[in-house]
Amino acid sequence: MTLKIYLSGEIHTDWRQQIIDGAQGLDVSFDAPVTDHDASDDCGVSILGAEPDKFWHDHKGAKINAIRTRKGIADADVVVVRFGEKYKQWNAAFDAGYAAALGKSVIVMHGADHQHALKEVDAAALAVVETPQQVADILKYVLTGVLS
Repeated sequence: MTLKIYLSGEIHTDWRQQIIDGAQGLDVSFDAPVTDHDASDDCGVSILGAEPDKFWHDHKGAKINAIRTRKGIADADVVVVRFGEKYKQWNAAFDAGYAAALGKSVIVMHGADHQHALKEVDAAALAVVETPQQVADILKYVLTGVLS
């Protein structure tokens, strides 16, 4: 059984690569949003034209990024959503809810300090973890039935 994994959320650390490394040898494929912050922010104005108002600049980029995100989530078997420590990832909350509404298996990753703030997001998840290794261990167990 091949699992398609979509890695959503925080883009400022290497958590995605840690999961990919931890899943070596498993029958999985990974997809993710564009993690180049400037490209993600500026895709709308780069493709559709400049905007003098920052709201419309961001609006254009958000909508174009949403095309990629929705397709990636729709195609995924499992959606991993990471909430980082430093920045508020409001888009990650949307991604978790959207994935759950589509019936996708959702794994949410965040530190203990976010437990209360993310309680509703956590309630939609099938697993809530704190580390990339825990995600890799879940994938291994799901695919092989073997505990790490």
